[in-house]
Amino acid sequence: MREEPLLETHGLSIGYRRPGNPVHTVAERIDVALKPGEFVCLLGPNGVGKSTLIQTITGMQAPLAGTVLLDGAPVASLSPRVLARHMSLVLTQRVPVGMMPVATLVALGRHPYTDWAGRLRKEDRDAVERAIADVGIEDLRNRPVCELSDGERQKVMIARALAQEPRIMVLDEATAFLDLPRRVELMNLLRKLAHTGRRAVLLSTHDLDLALRCADRLWLLPPGGPLLNGVPEDLVLCDAFGRTFAGTGVDFDKAAGAFAFASAHCGSVALRGDGVPGLWTSRALERVGYRVETGGRAEVCVEVIRDNGVVQWKIRGDGTQYRSLEDLIAGLRKCRAPSRTGTGRPAAAGGGRRPPARWGLETDTGKDGTPGGPLPPRGKERGRIGVPGKNRIRPPGTGNQHSAPIHILQKGGGITRRKP
Repeated sequence: MREEPLLETHGLSIGYRRPGNPVHTVAERIDVALKPGEFVCLLGPNGVGKSTLIQTITGMQAPLAGTVLLDGAPVASLSPRVLARHMSLVLTQRVPVGMMPVATLVALGRHPYTDWAGRLRKEDRDAVERAIADVGIEDLRNRPVCELSDGERQKVMIARALAQEPRIMVLDEATAFLDLPRRVELMNLLRKLAHTGRRAVLLSTHDLDLALRCADRLWLLPPGGPLLNGVPEDLVLCDAFGRTFAGTGVDFDKAAGAFAFASAHCGSVALRGDGVPGLWTSRALERVGYRVETGGRAEVCVEVIRDNGVVQWKIRGDGTQYRSLEDLIAGLRKCRAPSRTGTGRPAAAGGGRRPPARWGLETDTGKDGTPGGPLPPRGKERGRIGVPGKNRIRPPGTGNQHSAPIHILQKGGGITRRKP
């Protein structure tokens, strides 16, 4: 049986009306829904209107057009007390509560249910205790909020929102200012609260990687709209992320599910190795600008060698074994160092410098691939000035102005010059 959405929007346009100024529309034609038990993440670049959308669907700001329905009723028609019993909101801004104990702050979530004096009944105190236990902050209940870390304070604010016993929880960048372990912990907590309590949880966030891993559904808001709605994997496969976050020097890697800097291309590397060492070797090579090929041909081949738990690396054709990825990258750069000719090719044996041609003579590339090799035999005469061909003699300062033919002879593996 298909569940009815707790919240839905129809033809919603969001933005601002300022007296004396034209209406500023941020996004329009937004049709989305929040269902019980869903953890939804709202993603988008800075300035596209994520916070404006949050404020509009929670009734803090009037829509420019369209409707927002909560259990089938327009949000604009509900009183603040009724709205607070169905929906809770956690914002990014810090609440200045001074020395207030954690338990007292959590108890403020019962405000929609108490009388004018704010007296807590037994059911109110039970709801506060459940919220503290669900978030896992029992050891913080008597501590002043001002002494808490950012991660602890955010948990307390979620417990306060949970004490409202809402069917919908909305959080605007709740993971901001938290370190990575605390962000992971908070995302797992929100997902658990959505699944176990049959609540709809909407989180606006910039943590793309965590959203892809944790969210049941994504709302993706590109600049100018329209809002894209779907499961994370579908939005990745249809290139929605690449279009939404398109920017100079940044590309979305669908294979990795993450953004990567568009580094200068250093060439291709065939990687022979698997497991964790192979994964991090590939990431290191891509970070410095190499294109990693897992099969087929490449300019260089790198092998990952594991011996008795010790990992080393080897460049095929190079007898050196590198003990760290830093050394491997330095070795690759040394192999690709340009020759003195400035051609960018690896230096050839014996210095590899192309000898200057006498009389400006341009010679072919030798069979061994090195510049300045002998001309391949083609009879005795190779060419003459004014005749189309790859080799011409240009005496210095004269360019192509000679009208008299000058023959090139190959004799004994060398090149001689004679006039007719």
